[in-house]
Amino acid sequence: MSNQLEIERKFLVRGDEWKKTANAKKIAQGYICNDKKHSSVVRVRQKGEKCFLTIKADQGGITRLEFEYEIPTKDCAMMLEQLCGDVIEKTRYTLETEGNVWEIDEFHGASDGLVMAEIELESADQPFTKPSWAGPEVSHDTRFFNSYISEHPFTTWGVTQDELIKEFETS
Repeated sequence: MSNQLEIERKFLVRGDEWKKTANAKKIAQGYICNDKKHSSVVRVRQKGEKCFLTIKADQGGITRLEFEYEIPTKDCAMMLEQLCGDVIEKTRYTLETEGNVWEIDEFHGASDGLVMAEIELESADQPFTKPSWAGPEVSHDTRFFNSYISEHPFTTWGVTQDELIKEFETS
């Protein structure tokens, strides 16, 4: 069980050079509740052999209140199948650069082609070095929240990852 503030920044990813030193785990996740009025979600996730029920609530900016609980695999499978709409499938790569841990999500299935990186911070103003493969920041764009992606898969957006990067770099 955890009860914490999650402070993270998200970036689109360029290329795949980062894969050379990353560790990978398959993830399946779905949303039981996506309450837009209160900016909160209830998520079920299978990450490798472990499963979690997570509640997140927006606290403004890049900060969210997060409660996460490990749950039995059997319960997770049932929730994903019977309580969630579209399940997100992705591979999460983890790597360390410049003393920071980065998680890179490569989406599959209905969101194939989308690759995002995130870094969790101790404070919203914590300095960090952005790796060369980390493209434009998308932390404040709700299209890049997994709860949004579960309802609007990337393949329906009508753009490629490279086009998105260009869009952010020219705006």
